[in-house]
Formats: sequence, C-alpha cells, structure tokens
Amino acid sequence: MNQDKKILVCYNEPVSIYDNYTGKAPGESAPKIDLSENDFMNHLEGIIQSLRKQFSNVGSLAFNDRVSSIVNKIYEENPDVIFNFIEAIEGNSNFEFCIPGLFDILGIQYTGNNATTLGNCLFKERTKHILKAHGINTSRFLIFEYKKKPEEKMDLNFPVIVKLAKEDASIGISELSVVHDKQSLNQRINFLFKNFSQDIIVEEYIIGREFNVSILGNEILPISEISYRGLPKGYPKIVTYEAKWAPDSVYYNNTNPVCPADINDTLRRRIENAAIDSYHALECRDYARVDIRLKKNSIPYVIEVNPNPDLSSDAGFANSASAAGISYDELLARIAGYAINRQINDKKAAG
Repeated sequence: MNQDKKILVCYNEPVSIYDNYTGKAPGESAPKIDLSENDFMNHLEGIIQSLRKQFSNVGSLAFNDRVSSIVNKIYEENPDVIFNFIEAIEGNSNFEFCIPGLFDILGIQYTGNNATTLGNCLFKERTKHILKAHGINTSRFLIFEYKKKPEEKMDLNFPVIVKLAKEDASIGISELSVVHDKQSLNQRINFLFKNFSQDIIVEEYIIGREFNVSILGNEILPISEISYRGLPKGYPKIVTYEAKWAPDSVYYNNTNPVCPADINDTLRRRIENAAIDSYHALECRDYARVDIRLKKNSIPYVIEVNPNPDLSSDAGFANSASAAGISYDELLARIAGYAINRQINDKKAAG
C-alpha cells in the first residue's frame, strides 16, 4: 500500500520540566521508576519498523525549540506526510497544538488532529464548554486561577477531583487529588500552584464505572473498562500519574484495562453515542480516545477527550484495535493512510 510515499515520523525529545510529576510531595511514596519521558523512545524503533512493512521510505526527526533548524530538516527530508507523535516542545505541552499549525504553514499533510482540536482538548475548561454546548454530559467544574486566592464560596458538591487545567498524561494526579472538604481542597490547590505554577480545574468527582472509548477514523473500537479491583481501601478509583508511568506503584498494578468491557448492548450504545458525539464536537479526526464515567442510572459523563492518544504497541488504543481484529501494523498503516489520502486530495485540488 502506497509504497512510493515517504513517511517522516516526528516526535519530541524527552525533557523534564517539573521536579514532581506525580502530584505528591517528596517522601509520599514516590515511584522508583518513571516511564513517562522515555516510554515513547522505547517504542520508536518498533513504530518505524512497523511502518516500513507498508512504506519503503520511512525516516524520523526529533523536535526541539530550534524551529528554523527543524524546518530546514523537514525541507531536506521532503516527506509526503508526517506521522505526528509530538506531545510537547522542551517538555512544555502547551506547544503541542502549535506543531500541526507549523505543518499546515509548510503545506505538509500529517497524521492525527489539527491545531484547533489539540488546543481545545488540552485546555480542559474549553473542552467542557464545547461538550456542554453540544448537549453532552460532563461533570460540573470551577477554574482556580494561578496566584489568585480561591473564592470562599464554591457551588460544587463534594467529593471533587483537583487537576491541572492544561496538562495531559495525568500529570499531577495522585490519590490525593480527590478531596472531601473545603480545607483539603484549599491544601490541594495550593500544592499544585506551588509545584506546577498554572491554573487548576476542580470537578465534581463521579464515583461510577470508567470506560475508555477508542475511535479510529469514524469507527468505534471495542470499549475498554478500567478495573480497580484490588486497589486498597481508601485509594480513590482514578487513573493517576503513577497508574500510567510507575510500574512499582500500587496504582499501576491495580488499574487494569478490560477489553472488551463486560456491558450490555443498551449501555454500550449509550457509551458509544456519548463518545462519537464528543469526537465530532471537538472536531477530531483520524484517531482519539474519549474517557467516560457512569453517573446515576448508568448515564455516561465525558471526563476527557484525548486527541492523538498514545499509539505504543502496549497502550490502550492498540489493545482496543487488537480486540477489533486490527493488527498493530494495520493500525499504524491506516492512520498514515488517512494523511496520505488528504495529501492526494490536496494535489488533485491544486490541479
């Protein structure tokens, strides 16, 4: 398939910018192993080799903040399409959405979501406003601005979950993120302000079951449920930073995906409808993952929309694709194919 097309795999160099990613103070059982910064690098060669099974010319390029040098290298490579794995620049995820804009300016098609979608989904307040405008259920929330004293009045019901307003990969989320009273809330907000220097989003915590819905193109893949069975008593049932990146942690070993999820057809349709509606509301394309929790009466509430989710061979998206009978090689080839089709259409339109 498309053997004559040149694919350039672009990714960000791993850089740490925070002293503390876990959302816990030093000494609060910090993980000995943190896979987050180097996990993609461990999978990069496998991704390239997989793409080479379909495309004869596959290169790679690491991104940093030396933009003029990067642009020159892209021109030298002259790819037909870029496979975009860039999640941050110099560790700053706020620049993730800028990269597709650069590709658009250069006139090069790329995989995954565009700048508008990535920006809207990174800023959690914006995501929620868009979901609400489309009639999609999402938990009530408040934004607490950095360096401003929290208001005395808060029109939310406890418990609440406290997150960074402009981060992904569960950075800053720990078992301490779910709080049950105003004093604990203020302590948590101040801790995050001190360690991350950014706005905070506080949401009403939804206690029900949690599902991940992976969408490929416009195809909904088998739904995955996060099983918290085995999580010790007193630990809130949430996907923390450690659950994703610290294999020696309690959360990593007790937040296990079950795919396909054990749900009846009625509930499956409800979850799928909420996910695909969210996908379209945020104008996603190619691939995305929608995270959902069930409130009373099994009503789905969207908690996150994740454009360009992790495509590592052992990540949740690939597992859902496998459950649909889609091999890892086929998954990457399909995503590359979406960008190639856009590139072909661009050439036709240009005459």
